[in-house]
Amino acid sequence: MWRSLRPLGRSAASGGYRRYAWTDADADCRLWFRMQAEARRLDVETDRNGNQWAWLGDPTAGDAVVTGSHLDSVPDGGAFDGPLGVVSSFAALDELRARGASFKRPLAIVNFGDEEGTRFGLACVGSRLTAGRLTKEQAYELRDADGISLPQAMEAAGYDPDAIGPDPERLARIGAFVELHVEQGRALDLSGDAIGIASSIWPHGRWRYDFAGEANHAGTTRLVDRRDPMLTYAETVLAARREAELAGAVATFGKIAVEPNGVNAIPSLVRGWLDARAADQDALDAVVAGVETAARDYADRHGIDLTVVRESFTPVVDFSHALRDELSRILGGAAASSTGTSGPSGKVPVLGTGAGHDAGILSESIPTAMLFVRNPTGVSHSPAEFAAEDDCLAGVRALADVLEELACR
Repeated sequence: MWRSLRPLGRSAASGGYRRYAWTDADADCRLWFRMQAEARRLDVETDRNGNQWAWLGDPTAGDAVVTGSHLDSVPDGGAFDGPLGVVSSFAALDELRARGASFKRPLAIVNFGDEEGTRFGLACVGSRLTAGRLTKEQAYELRDADGISLPQAMEAAGYDPDAIGPDPERLARIGAFVELHVEQGRALDLSGDAIGIASSIWPHGRWRYDFAGEANHAGTTRLVDRRDPMLTYAETVLAARREAELAGAVATFGKIAVEPNGVNAIPSLVRGWLDARAADQDALDAVVAGVETAARDYADRHGIDLTVVRESFTPVVDFSHALRDELSRILGGAAASSTGTSGPSGKVPVLGTGAGHDAGILSESIPTAMLFVRNPTGVSHSPAEFAAEDDCLAGVRALADVLEELACR
């Protein structure tokens, strides 16, 4: 499976992945998912929001156990973020069938659409729509860098944008969702554990900063006569780092758009996107307020007009304690010792994360949990993202143990 998925949407120049929503690369990944599901005699359906579901058993029976993740990527992203969860789900089903497991509850493997939010600037679009945390009207306002709207992109890819919206009936049929994901940090590497269980997801959001100045000639305009928004933007980037350090949080300006974007022109507009995350809401609020205060102070000094817009926000996610404890019991017992999922302490560690996931979006609607697979470098959202084969196999066995307990007993 890994070999067949690896070339899809991969850039020859960077070695990273460019699997963006509703593009040819996305279509290739969706076809791959369908072929893997059909090879396992699973019934495949695409829901009203473009998420793919592969079913074993009756989807309408209720109390289903669902696993999976996503196949899209950030720009030049790594091979593991998202796809490891989908590949491992199919492999876990293979493992359960090899064990001769008998399923008492329906099982589904899901590929959520547009999880990374690369094209339209909002993460977890597929799961947000399904859970009613993104309205149809809001979705219709989403546009990519070329001005193409989400409904236009869906229609061009052969999907019906008129159908999108909340799907409470589908969620009501799900008893538990367990998402396996490569860890996007080094906590497991530092503790010596191959597998971890998620406790929570930090609150996080994205804010757009528009710094408007005055375009002018780079060679003839005196420094004192300039209204250069790039200076204010640069000072704001440094302020974000300072505020994050003070709060024990993280804050990143990772995307920028400049107009007119000429080498010999002073910009008229610099637009930057702030990604801020913290362990609790108070710390996040302090970071966001501190960055904006500093930005407005710099803007006033340089004669720059500043507009700040919050484009997305996700509050702290505290995963279902009952389901999380059940995973700890399953993986901390006899099965864990035989499959190599427990670490030096004999217990599977429980850890929080600053990364957002579909499981977090769905947590308000259904019981959700997450498993993490060790990332020896902690690098993610990069072609250097990595997980060792032995750890990936340990993840498959751990997921199979969990699914067997939840769906077969």
